Amino acid sequence: MITLHGRATSSNVQMVAWTLTELGLSFERLDVGGAFGGNDTPEFLAMNPNGYVPVLEIDGLILWESAAIVRYLAAKYGDETFWPSDPAKRAPVDKWAEWIKTTFVSALLTGVFWPIISTKPGEPLPASLDDGIVKLKDVAAILETGVPAEGYFGGADVCFADMVIGTYLFRYFDLPIERAEAPKLRAYYERLTKRPAYAEHVMVSYDTLRAK
Repeated sequence: MITLHGRATSSNVQMVAWTLTELGLSFERLDVGGAFGGNDTPEFLAMNPNGYVPVLEIDGLILWESAAIVRYLAAKYGDETFWPSDPAKRAPVDKWAEWIKTTFVSALLTGVFWPIISTKPGEPLPASLDDGIVKLKDVAAILETGVPAEGYFGGADVCFADMVIGTYLFRYFDLPIERAEAPKLRAYYERLTKRPAYAEHVMVSYDTLRAK
């Protein structure tokens, strides 16, 4: 039994669920975190002392940190496309997976996503949002230089890096904001949306996260 602890509206949980499904691994997901709570119990903190989701129980292991989980799953269950054995083939796409987490995610979630959905209906958006959108345009333009013109970061099919990179693009393209001119990035995202596992686990409504 593979158990994934974490709410469906968490982008980090979505990343792991999408990876599991792309690899053909059956799992049970438990609603933990956010409005569901349960991530501050002694039992959960014994698995992840940070109190964050996701946590994955698999192969007798307890794993946390979404990108680390994706890399474990890729290395253990992925084929040569999903997890290239040659470090010289793996590193060029892994650098973009790292960059997404260190640069794009901060610009998207901290600078734009949370300020928008944390604003109650009828209240003005924070003044800092304009600067956040400008910053997000800049980092999206950088991603445009690395995104594949055809296929995926794995080539004709997805690889572990697509799981990390692609997960955040649903919110990026779904938000009602002005975006950078990035036709390759848009086309890449459109290809992802046609994958059943992506549609099921990543294209999840985040309306429950909005301030009421």
